[in-house]
Amino acid sequence: MLAPGDPLPPPPDRAADFADDFAGPLSEDRWVAHYLPQWTTPERSAARCRAVARGIELRIEADQPDWRPEDAPLRVSNLQTGMFSGPLGSDVGTHRHRPDGVTVRTPVPTRLLFAPSAGRVEIDVSASRDLGCMTAAWLIGTEHRTPAEAGEICVFEIDAEAIGAGDRVGSTRARVGIKAHGDSGLTTDMAAVSVPVDAGRRHTWTVIWGDGETIVGCEGVVVRVVPQAPDYPLFLMLDVFEVAPPAGRYPKSAVFHAVRGWEEPPARPAS
Repeated sequence: MLAPGDPLPPPPDRAADFADDFAGPLSEDRWVAHYLPQWTTPERSAARCRAVARGIELRIEADQPDWRPEDAPLRVSNLQTGMFSGPLGSDVGTHRHRPDGVTVRTPVPTRLLFAPSAGRVEIDVSASRDLGCMTAAWLIGTEHRTPAEAGEICVFEIDAEAIGAGDRVGSTRARVGIKAHGDSGLTTDMAAVSVPVDAGRRHTWTVIWGDGETIVGCEGVVVRVVPQAPDYPLFLMLDVFEVAPPAGRYPKSAVFHAVRGWEEPPARPAS
């Protein structure tokens, strides 16, 4: 059984089922460039992003509106591997994030671009150092089959202030684990970990999940093992948030350099 500090197992000996190094225009076959668009309006959910030599830069810009007025201050640029909602005015959709409920403001079609129920994902990222920002990656239940499939794997959440604030010089604090949300079969189990990297520089996070276990690693080393895992389709989300009132210089940004994902068992080829 793996434990924190152990080397991660190698990736599968086959090509990734999902891969993007963000060279060229953003692929609409891989990404929805909106953050949970069903719960808000397009001008509020749309990602501010641009291609850079080393990946894609997700940005918070000075004129960017809050994602939803009810959740302010909260500005976000996000890429996700699908979307789902019910009709206008319903409470049906991916990631019903508020305990007091949300309603659909922008109905969206069901798109399952990459939604594994088990597998492995690797993310190369340079987290934001900008005041008030958080860089994150999650796998969230699609809920397109039932609202009960709502759990989340938090691959990492890194506050800008936590970069260089770990338990040793050059390390970073991050939050990782499981969030149950509307899944009664899961228990929220989040923890702060210290990783020996400067997260503002390019580094790699890995998550492996299935058979009731979730393993999160950083730079090839296990940082957490959680004895539970969602067993239903999950969308991948990559994002940068500004979670404080506007302040400081703009734009604020994080860079995602590459993503690789393997679905287990492998998806059957289209016939």
